[in-house]
Amino acid sequence: MKEIYINAKVFTGDDNLKSAFIVENGVFAYVGNTEDALLKKENNDTVFDLDGKFVSPGFIDSHMHIINYGHALEICDLINATSSIDDVINAMIAFKNEKNIPDGEWIIGRGFNQDCFSGAKELPTRQQLDRVSTTHPISITRSCGHCLSVNTKALEMLGIDGSLPQPYGGQFDLDENGYPTGVFRDAAMDMIQTHFITPTKADFKRMIERVVKKLNSLGVTGVHTDDFCVFDKVDYEDVISAYKELEAEGKLTVRVNEQSQFVKPDALKGFLSKGYKTGVGTDLFKIGPLKLLGDGSLGARTAFLTGEYADQPGEKGLAIFTQEELDELIEIAHLNGMQIAVHCIGDGVLDMVLSSYERAFALAPERDHRSGIVHVQLTRKDQLEKMANMHLHAYAQTAFLDYDAYIVESRVGKELADTSYAFHTLKTLGCHVSNGTDCPVEIPNPLRGIQIAVTRMPLKEDIPPYNPHERMTISEALNSYTAEGAYASFDENKKGSIKEGLLADFVILDANPFEAKTNEIHKIKALKTYLGGKIVYEA
Repeated sequence: MKEIYINAKVFTGDDNLKSAFIVENGVFAYVGNTEDALLKKENNDTVFDLDGKFVSPGFIDSHMHIINYGHALEICDLINATSSIDDVINAMIAFKNEKNIPDGEWIIGRGFNQDCFSGAKELPTRQQLDRVSTTHPISITRSCGHCLSVNTKALEMLGIDGSLPQPYGGQFDLDENGYPTGVFRDAAMDMIQTHFITPTKADFKRMIERVVKKLNSLGVTGVHTDDFCVFDKVDYEDVISAYKELEAEGKLTVRVNEQSQFVKPDALKGFLSKGYKTGVGTDLFKIGPLKLLGDGSLGARTAFLTGEYADQPGEKGLAIFTQEELDELIEIAHLNGMQIAVHCIGDGVLDMVLSSYERAFALAPERDHRSGIVHVQLTRKDQLEKMANMHLHAYAQTAFLDYDAYIVESRVGKELADTSYAFHTLKTLGCHVSNGTDCPVEIPNPLRGIQIAVTRMPLKEDIPPYNPHERMTISEALNSYTAEGAYASFDENKKGSIKEGLLADFVILDANPFEAKTNEIHKIKALKTYLGGKIVYEA
C-alpha cells in the first residue's frame, strides 16, 4: 500500500519544485509530477491532495543539546528577562515562589543576556542575586552557556573564596578585595555545576521525550546532539540507554546523531574500547563524532582570539585545552575511525584546532573524514582556505546573527568582523555547510535560521545586513538544514532529501519560503511532520 501526495510544491534541493511524491514502506518511492504519480495508483493506495502546500525534507539541526534543552525547560527560563537585572531578579523570585523551593535547595535559571540590559550591561553579581534569596544557593547561566553567576549562599556552601586557584580554561572573577564576585566562566563553571542534581535515566528519558515532541512541532526530524557532558558524575551509558529505550518504546521520533564529548584521553580510549565509534547504532540513534569544546563564546568574551578584544583591551578569551591536549584527543579519535567536531568561535582557537587536524591527517590521510568545526564564527581568510583544503565540514548557526550582528564589530574590530560568519565563502571554497541552533542557546526553530541565513540581519531588521555578500539563497538555506545535515553524519544516501529510495522524513509547511517575504520566513509553521512516512506531529 502506497501513500500518494499530489498537487504540492516539493523542495528537492533546488528552485525547481516538484508537484508529487509517493511513500511506500517508509521511503520515497517516486518523486515527480502529479499526473505520473496518479498513474501509479493501485486499489489500496491512499491519495492526499496537498492543495499547493510546500513540502520540505524534515529539518536536521546539525548541532544542539537535547538533554541540556530538556533541563532548561525544567528550570527558570530567563530568556524574556531582557530589560534589566531587575527583570532577572523578579523572574527568579517568581520561580522560587511558584515551585515553593525549600531553603537550602538550589534555584537554577538560564537564558539571560546582559548585553540587552538597559543601563549597565554587566554580568549579575552575588550581591544582586542575594536579593532573590540568602537561604538558597542560586545559579543563573547566560544564554550562551559559557558563564554563570551565583549568590553568596552558593559560594559559602561550596567553600569557594579567593584563595582557590584559577582553573585552566576558565576563570572566576574577583572583586577589589580578592573575593569572588559570583561570576564564573567556562571551565570554572564546573566548580558550581558539579553540585547540581544528578539526573537518573528516567529523568533523561523524560527530558528527551519532551524535547523530541517540541522538535517535531517545528518540523525537525533529525538532530546532531551533544549530551554526554551536560551533568557531572553521569555515566554516558545512561544517556545512550535512555535513547535506546525510547527508541524501543516508539517514542524517539527524531533521528539522533550523538556528538560524543570527552575531555580526557583515557575516557575517550575507554569509549572506543567498547566498540563505540562514528556510525555505530541504528537509523534512529547512533554515535556521531567526538565533540570537543575549544573555547567560550563571543557574548561572554571567552571566545579565544589571536588578538585582543576591541572593547576590552588586554583580554583574549579562554582556550579550554592546551595545544598538546588537543593534539592528543584529535589524534586518538582520527586514528580510531572517529569523526571529530570541535567548537571554535574565536580565531585563536581555530588556529590551534587546524594545527591539530593537520597533524592528525598527516598521520592517517583520509579525504572523506567529514571532521569539522562547530560554529565557525570569527575567522580569517587564510583559515577559511585551510578548512577547504582539509575538506573540513562547517557546522554553522546562522541564527546567532540575530544577536551577534549587533556586537561582532565592536567586540573584535572591523578587520576580523569583515571575514567572519563567512558561510557563503566557505561554500564557494568547497566546504559543506550545515546549519543548527545550538539549542538551548537559540530556540530550535529552523525557519529562524533560514531567514537569517538569507537576510544576514536580526529578525528585528533594525540594523543593516552584516556582510551581505555572505547571504545564502533560499535553496542553499533549506539545504543547510536538510541535505547538509545528512551529509555531516554520512547519511546523504539515507535521508535529508526528497529523493527516491531515501527515508520519508518530511514536513508540510503553511507557507512557501520561496514566495514569502524574506522578513516573514521565521513565521512559517509546520502543519504536519512525518518520520519514515508516519505522522509524528500534526498542528
